[in-house]
Amino acid sequence: MTYVIAEPCVDVLDKACIEECPVDCIYEGGRMLYIHPDECVDCGACEPVCPVEAIFYEDDLPEKWRDYTQANVDFFDDLGSPGGASKVGRTEFDPPLIAALPPQAAEH
Repeated sequence: MTYVIAEPCVDVLDKACIEECPVDCIYEGGRMLYIHPDECVDCGACEPVCPVEAIFYEDDLPEKWRDYTQANVDFFDDLGSPGGASKVGRTEFDPPLIAALPPQAAEH
């Protein structure tokens, strides 16, 4: 189990979670942030600092956002496990589920 970032992050990319993550496992895609399921140590530091409440423990993810678990996994299909988001920097890639979303309102 791991933490998952869901729809409230799309087009927001606040990055407060990145600053809190002690293991550098939150990566930046084109439209949202993604938590690497194999690099996350389940510490939970990211969850309370998210200003749009987009981060959930996988078991607590609201049903309407269940597909985001797979989207977080899909983000890393080509990227693999580079061992730290700061090495990779921002990518312009988003999985099809995220890429297909209409632009999200800023007021999430």
